[in-house]
Amino acid sequence: MSQAITGEDADQTRTIEAMRGIAAIVVAIFHCRLIAWIGIRAYASGNHPAFSLDTALAWLTIPFVWGPIGVPIFFVVSGYCIHRNQAARLACNPQYRLDAQDFLWRRFVRIYPVLFCALLLTWALDNVSLQFRLRDAQLGDGSLWTFVANLFALQGVLAPTYGSNTALWTLSLEIQFYLLYPLLFAVQRKLGPNHTLMALMVLAAVSYALFDRRGVFLFTTYWSSWYLGAWIAERHVRGLRLTRGWLLFATPLLLVLGDRVSMGQGRILWCLPWALAFTPCLDALLHARPRSSLAMRMFEKVGGFSYSLYIVHMPVSVALFSWLLDSTRQVSILWAFACFFISLAAAWVFHLLVERPAIALLRRASAQRQAATRRVGTA
Repeated sequence: MSQAITGEDADQTRTIEAMRGIAAIVVAIFHCRLIAWIGIRAYASGNHPAFSLDTALAWLTIPFVWGPIGVPIFFVVSGYCIHRNQAARLACNPQYRLDAQDFLWRRFVRIYPVLFCALLLTWALDNVSLQFRLRDAQLGDGSLWTFVANLFALQGVLAPTYGSNTALWTLSLEIQFYLLYPLLFAVQRKLGPNHTLMALMVLAAVSYALFDRRGVFLFTTYWSSWYLGAWIAERHVRGLRLTRGWLLFATPLLLVLGDRVSMGQGRILWCLPWALAFTPCLDALLHARPRSSLAMRMFEKVGGFSYSLYIVHMPVSVALFSWLLDSTRQVSILWAFACFFISLAAAWVFHLLVERPAIALLRRASAQRQAATRRVGTA
């Protein structure tokens, strides 16, 4: 029995890592495409060879116009991963109480060493880029106040994202989700998963009307998207599955709805429909046995450093854009792919130097804590 559970857990871990990798790749290519390339409309209106590698790649990358879909995927996957173990413990023991101090400390160690170093890297790369392009709008606000605000997850509330690293707007929401997770855990124990999800949907609508429409991005507007993953975790540990109708009918409709409003000013208008569309996909994938293919292994590998890729690809890409391309969007889309692959390599190095040591520290501390607990239990 234990071996079967272990094998199932391993399959789920591989699936989650692959989804993280796919989401990070989609977001990174989307941004590199925006930064370095003139775009499909300008490309199609010019005189370009009908049959060439460049032309083929240009048309094949049209789906990356929907690159922002990686954001709700990250939210849903994050909610599932954060809540899965807690949901399993609560299912086994209805009296289970979350150790809020331990949870917040673990999140701090996992997030902040990487975030701080990424902000320093953004500062360094942006300052070098300024030597080439003094008025490049993509370099953003590089002030000390914005640096501090981003460090305390206040971008979108009291300051913009730091420098060229505009992808950091979602990280501030993630940190806010983590800070309030102990409260959310207590609330959902009282209300149950379904009522908690409905309450967060109502909160999202109110928060959108009060804050998001005015350019203030708070976790309250996006909390329901994140909780969808936790909701799936609650159902998963109890052996419940969504019907195929959700996957076959609801998902396409929600994808279309998210697409129709993706150009609007309110990010919640596309984030929530796409999160709802991805939820039955996550449910189905968690019950499927992942195939061991080259693509799967590649996505899993990238998933292992997806946090580093997400948090450094923008400053690296903008720096390359400034240094090599004189901040001029190129006719050839190959430059966008060059930015992506160089950013991917830079993220891997950043992962080895910063993120992996932080993960090792967290594992050592967890092992020491478990050992101390066992000693107390046997005393």
